[in-house]
Amino acid sequence: MADIALVTGAAGNLGRAVAVALAAQGWRLALLDRDGAALAMLAAALPGEGHLVLAGVDLTDAAACTSAVADTGAALAGVVHTVGGFAAGAMAEGGLTAFEPMFRLNLLTTANLFAAALAPMRAAGRGSLVAIGAMAALRAPGGLAAYAAAKSGVLRLVEATAEEVKAEGIRVNALLPGTIDTPQNRAAMPNADTSRWVAPAELAEAAAFLLSPAASGVTGALLPVTGRG
Repeated sequence: MADIALVTGAAGNLGRAVAVALAAQGWRLALLDRDGAALAMLAAALPGEGHLVLAGVDLTDAAACTSAVADTGAALAGVVHTVGGFAAGAMAEGGLTAFEPMFRLNLLTTANLFAAALAPMRAAGRGSLVAIGAMAALRAPGGLAAYAAAKSGVLRLVEATAEEVKAEGIRVNALLPGTIDTPQNRAAMPNADTSRWVAPAELAEAAAFLLSPAASGVTGALLPVTGRG
């Protein structure tokens, strides 16, 4: 049976693209999202057999993450965590209210999921974890303090975890997208030059590379994938 890659947010724009890219490489997938019906449709449309559907998992709950990882069995060899959240707001105009939601959606979910996944990966002596950061985590623009701080926490988590487990055959990396070309972003920014945005499929190919043997020497990397922005 093929190794399993767990994709969170698999019913979303980026998660679906990641699932398609990984299935094309022969991975068996564990698809995680709140929308069970959308996951079932995706699993049925993907090439390969034995894809798992994990619906309704609260990734802010450490025990729920542990249970979801246990459902994948000992074959778990890759994780691509696309779940996150975005909020804008100036600090002087109520921006503080976004801090807890942004940290819960972006940093806490990553920490819970990676901690849960490390147990079977350490037992097997192999694995690759991929988080989604943001270019704003490197240099935050005005109005994105809560979001950028949370994503910066994701990057520090990736760096530290990569150091902790690199001797055990486990790699931990992050992708740093710019603006992702999604219907939601197009609706929010109708006058933007979308040709400069990064497509979900481009991010998905980068994630698939980080899970592949071709990236066996890559860990602790914060990889910008920004399209033409």
